[in-house]
Amino acid sequence: MDLGRFGVWWSGSWRAAADPTLDVAAELESLGYGALWSSGGFDPGFSPRFGRLLAATQRVAVASGIVSMWTGAPADVGPAVADLEATFPGRFLLGIGASHGPAVSNYSRPYSHMVAYLDALDALPIPVPVQRRVLAALGNRMLELAAQRAVGAHPYFVPVEHTTRARSILGSAPLLAPEVAVVLETDRTTARGLARDYARLYLELPNYTQNLRTFGFDDRDIDGGGSDRLIDAVIPWGDAARIADRIREHHDAGADHVCLQVVSSSGRDGFPLAEYRELAKVLSEG
Repeated sequence: MDLGRFGVWWSGSWRAAADPTLDVAAELESLGYGALWSSGGFDPGFSPRFGRLLAATQRVAVASGIVSMWTGAPADVGPAVADLEATFPGRFLLGIGASHGPAVSNYSRPYSHMVAYLDALDALPIPVPVQRRVLAALGNRMLELAAQRAVGAHPYFVPVEHTTRARSILGSAPLLAPEVAVVLETDRTTARGLARDYARLYLELPNYTQNLRTFGFDDRDIDGGGSDRLIDAVIPWGDAARIADRIREHHDAGADHVCLQVVSSSGRDGFPLAEYRELAKVLSEG
């Protein structure tokens, strides 16, 4: 599956993708983005959405970012993936993640649980192939598992130093597709304010904060929505050219594909299409 060098990551209801008069998904494909990453799982509100996105486009990959292994049972997820594969061969990528302790009532031994989850996917009447699944991996053991039992890793909310480390752990062949949130705003106060509003939730989740600590960030950086140093390291901001340069740092560090999540105070139906248009122009030049 070729994801291209750049993709789009956004959460929410994907209202625009369900509205044929807006046709956001088709335009994103025409702009050159190689993959559309959607948050959510395979409950009745999400599974049809993946199909709608695939039906609205012709070539791009559609990826789940991320199905929680605690809520998406393999017996439900596997057949849904098989249906998408049968209808849209080679275009759907199942992203699976361990979620976070504060969000899961029975959170314990996430690594062992992920191994069991992958075993269950393999044991289904129609297994989910290794090349059709990617793991939301941050720590070393989960990155190693991503290399062994999936097509690769999809880290989220990470600085470029994590991309360097992830590539060294994965080896040269597995996919490395980090999510990178960006703010197209040149005023530093406004840009950091938007980035901080976005980061605040993630800085309350221990998996992310523990990972950031391994790269030299401490309580002073994490508290209060993030220090300027942390915000600037994790969430590039500025004009499109400056952001493109920061995204290239991830590619230079070993990323195969970077999925961009635009953080914006505006957007059509909540989707910042204008920003993705602007980014597409400079990313294609690189």
